[in-house]
Amino acid sequence: QLNLVASGGGFVQPGGSLRLSCKGSGFTTAIGWFRQVPGKEREEVSCISRSGSNTNYADSVKGRFTISRDNAKNTVYLEMNSLKPEDTGVYSCAARGGYTCSGPYNAWGQGTQITVSS
Repeated sequence: QLNLVASGGGFVQPGGSLRLSCKGSGFTTAIGWFRQVPGKEREEVSCISRSGSNTNYADSVKGRFTISRDNAKNTVYLEMNSLKPEDTGVYSCAARGGYTCSGPYNAWGQGTQITVSS
């Protein structure tokens, strides 16, 4: 049973930085980060393949967010820089069914809240 736990959220001023962590037990697949804002559809922010060699990002975060993973620690990270108020939301991680950033997600972790405000 895959178990994903996201952490690292908090309150930050515009222009600030945060690093999120998604720790899993036994995850060997591609992992993605999502964010949910009330009243809006859940948005896929980024995904990283199992090997870490392939990544993708939503246009809204390109150049500001960086996804990485340490498979030895069963952890995926999301480094977020130059944060904007519109980045506010609940961020969660999810596992795809395979090694690449394609196909459906089939396991979800709980979210962590990020609030960007002055």
